[in-house]
Amino acid sequence: MNRKLRIGVIGGGIGGAALTASLQQRGMEAHLFERTAAYKEVGAGVQMTPNAVKILKALGLGDELQRLGYLPQAIVGRNWRTGREKFRTPLSDACPQLFGAEFYHLHRADLLAMLVGLVDPRHITHNARCMAVLNQDEAAVARFDDGQEFEADVIVGADGVHSVVRDALFGGDAPRFTGHICWRASIPLGERPDFISPVSAVWLGPNGHVVTYAISGGRLLNIVAVSEAADWQESSWHLPSNRDELMRTFSGWHPELLRILSCAQNVLKWGLFDRDPMRHWSRGRITLLGDAAHPMLPFLAQGAAMAMEDGYVLACVLAANAGDIPEALRLYEAERLPRTSRVQLTARERGKIYHLPTPWQQFRRDFSYKLKAMMNPNASGLEANWVFSYDATAFRPPDGAATRGEPSEETRPIPG
Repeated sequence: MNRKLRIGVIGGGIGGAALTASLQQRGMEAHLFERTAAYKEVGAGVQMTPNAVKILKALGLGDELQRLGYLPQAIVGRNWRTGREKFRTPLSDACPQLFGAEFYHLHRADLLAMLVGLVDPRHITHNARCMAVLNQDEAAVARFDDGQEFEADVIVGADGVHSVVRDALFGGDAPRFTGHICWRASIPLGERPDFISPVSAVWLGPNGHVVTYAISGGRLLNIVAVSEAADWQESSWHLPSNRDELMRTFSGWHPELLRILSCAQNVLKWGLFDRDPMRHWSRGRITLLGDAAHPMLPFLAQGAAMAMEDGYVLACVLAANAGDIPEALRLYEAERLPRTSRVQLTARERGKIYHLPTPWQQFRRDFSYKLKAMMNPNASGLEANWVFSYDATAFRPPDGAATRGEPSEETRPIPG
């Protein structure tokens, strides 16, 4: 192909921005379409596990990550009532040695700003509500509610769990409510050293769990609290909530945790939805990425990481197969579908393990944690070594075409 590939990316969240930055890094013409009027602070904390950190570094964001992130020493599991430690997974010292990169906590708004900052602003369109996509001869077309159209070599739906692009390709099946409601909140730390913990704490209880960790360089404490519920009756998938509702939901939990929850600010709640893994993401010259392809529960902290991995690999295969788009998308699915499907299903199972309802079930789980920790501290708790060791920046299409962002030997995937 004698000209640059032209790619339209529908959805300007973390996955869409990571893809667009990766495409532009490889010299392709990528245009990002975001439905909101402007980027604003959204969400709160996000865990950048080593597999995601490798991508940020390959994109040139290592210094910003170090400046804006927070390095936790460990992930510590605690009993919901007694506060007793059930597992401790070392992070700050272990992750660079085991997985080739650090484990950071970030504010989601900082992460998004870092990625969007890599994108040429002339190639970002706001207030762009995609209404339809279609394959047309040797091109793909996106149509917007203002009557405008964008024709490209490839259209990528990075438009989230309620994806218009996915519906256009595969029909409008509704995502499944998983029986979990999630509260997200934060606490400005300021001059409150008693709230600053160098670890990520996971409080494990019957039918629920709470995670707390520092973000924004230690200036904020992030709270993620999950409780099981029979259904989600609200018309929106996320709503404003309040501290009182959060406290009532976790009444009877450990006093230290309740003290933290009593200071929560900016409380929001989400109904958590997912879908079963798909067999294909692509049709013609249109494909999916991130939550549009594989929405997942947050219990492995991999939603953003999987979207970033998708974007990096997709950019790689498009650069290497510019003259054969169907083959590029086939390679993309072959590399990404098995991994994201496994993460989706493992995240579901992790929720069941965290929320065991009876003391006997909890005892057996906690005893298993202890046995595994005796052999390998990093094999206990999260049990996510296979997730962290993956390196999207080391992926090479089968033809061996050269791409930018060559990884060092130290950051290649760990065997097994």
